[in-house]
Amino acid sequence: MIPPALPLAADAAPLPLSQQLRPGNLLAADCPSREVLKHVTSRWGVLVLIVLETRMHRFSELRRAIGGVSERMLAQTLQWLEGDGLVLRTALEVVPPHVEYSLTPLGREAAEKVRILADWIEINLPRIHPAT
Repeated sequence: MIPPALPLAADAAPLPLSQQLRPGNLLAADCPSREVLKHVTSRWGVLVLIVLETRMHRFSELRRAIGGVSERMLAQTLQWLEGDGLVLRTALEVVPPHVEYSLTPLGREAAEKVRILADWIEINLPRIHPAT
């Protein structure tokens, strides 16, 4: 259900559609969207989404692909993203057992969005951190 448009003062400019259709209030301290935002935009969350955007990976492959992440942080990040419905964890019944991680359709959408931000940062890094 789409919430009704927010009321406007007589002299106020119309709100952008994204604000009119906002189901929650991300700026409110108790908004549940904040937890998802924290998971998706954390340093490791962004990198996991970007790596999984290309294909399924096993845990050890993810750890090698994401330089500097500890096993504990990677496991925690994967659990968060799985809990948010962005990552699919598949335990394979093989000897020795192993687990594969891939993106859900929702996860692919999120990965596309954070990839845009990551690409912008990479392109603009010289302007963000000029040579000293």
